[in-house]
Amino acid sequence: MEINDRLAEILAVHRGREGALLPILHDVQAAFGHVPEASYQPIADALRLSRAEVAGVVSFYHDFRDAPAGRHVIKVCRAEACQSMGGADLIARLETALGVKLGQTKGDVTLEAVYCLGLCACAPAAQVDGQLVGRASVARLEALVAEVAA
Repeated sequence: MEINDRLAEILAVHRGREGALLPILHDVQAAFGHVPEASYQPIADALRLSRAEVAGVVSFYHDFRDAPAGRHVIKVCRAEACQSMGGADLIARLETALGVKLGQTKGDVTLEAVYCLGLCACAPAAQVDGQLVGRASVARLEALVAEVAA
C-alpha cells in the first residue's frame, strides 16, 4: 500500500476528532516506523494547521522519529538519578561499543536518550526493545540486544 493511501486511511479514522494531531502522528509512526516529512502537509491540510505546526510537534516530542529506527532501539535515561550513577559514562561506552552516536541509527541499532524510565532506585536505567533494564551496563545491554536478535 502506498504512503498516500495509508495516510488517507489514518486521516479518515480521525476525521472530526478534537485534538487529533497527536493520535494521527502516533498512527502514522506505527504504520511507517517514523513520521515521513511527506506526511506533514496532508496532515496539516486535514486539520487546518500549517505545515510548520505539524513539523514543530514532530520535532518537539522525543518519541516521534523523522527516520526509521533500527531493528533494536536502546534508550538510556538522562535524568538526574541516572546521571549521578554513571549514565553519561554508560552512553559514552555504548557509543564506542556499538559504533553509534546518541540520537542516531547505525545498522540495526538506534541509540536514544530518554528522560526518566521510573527506575531511579536502580540507576543507571535503560530500555532495550521495550524491556526495562536497571543497573544497566554495556555488557547487559549488548547481551539483551544479542538475545533479542537470536
